[in-house]
Amino acid sequence: MVSLYALIIIVLMIVASSIKIIMEYERGVVFTLGRYSTTYSKGIKFLIPGIQTMQRVDLRIIALDVPPQDIITKDNVSITVNAVVMYRVMEAEKAIIKVDNYHYNTSQMAQTTLRSTLGQSELDEVLSQQDRINAGIQEVLDRQTDPWGIKVTSVAIKHVDLVPEMKRAMAKQAEAERERRAKIINAEGEFQASQKLLDAAKIMGEHNISLQLRYLQTLREIASENNSVTIFPLPIDLLEPFKKAMQSQPKKTD
Repeated sequence: MVSLYALIIIVLMIVASSIKIIMEYERGVVFTLGRYSTTYSKGIKFLIPGIQTMQRVDLRIIALDVPPQDIITKDNVSITVNAVVMYRVMEAEKAIIKVDNYHYNTSQMAQTTLRSTLGQSELDEVLSQQDRINAGIQEVLDRQTDPWGIKVTSVAIKHVDLVPEMKRAMAKQAEAERERRAKIINAEGEFQASQKLLDAAKIMGEHNISLQLRYLQTLREIASENNSVTIFPLPIDLLEPFKKAMQSQPKKTD
């Protein structure tokens, strides 16, 4: 009786081990006597115990963190760069059959591609053209992992770390650049002001009345700013209109 119960338990265990539940985001790569036979999608699947085996593959997008890499750029600057790679498995059977560990190998390939690509770029390009560099790394990495049934969806450089000496040099360069721009802006302001003064001088030279009005305006500004008596010479030109008016009047006869 005990042996019968033991046999029933063994049979139930074998049946339970043969039932596999595949999730929506998974694929099950099945091998029969060591040879690839089929790929299961979602649902309940049955395997022949002892004859068939199955490996699960996750089809969701995976974020692969590339550890910091010490790189020497094209202009011989030492930097430390880390990045993140987003990829997903498109063909589960290739990811299992073509490569031993697709996640580990993708990580190694990403590190190699990152060092190779940034080693061919100058520091200014690494800092200012990261979108172009990210696209280049993605294209190379996607082409290398395509035989494994893997699609690299995006690559992003997370952080670029410089040695302290280079940070100080870049800070000095940025400060010099700001001073240069300030001097250029100041020079442009002086040039525009002198141009306006020249235009004003031409107008005053052509119209004497404008010069006289400016003279009176200056006197008013001086009087309003200083609480003192200001003595100034009266320009003869100001009396010219009155002189002409008096001369134009007809003389009275006795």
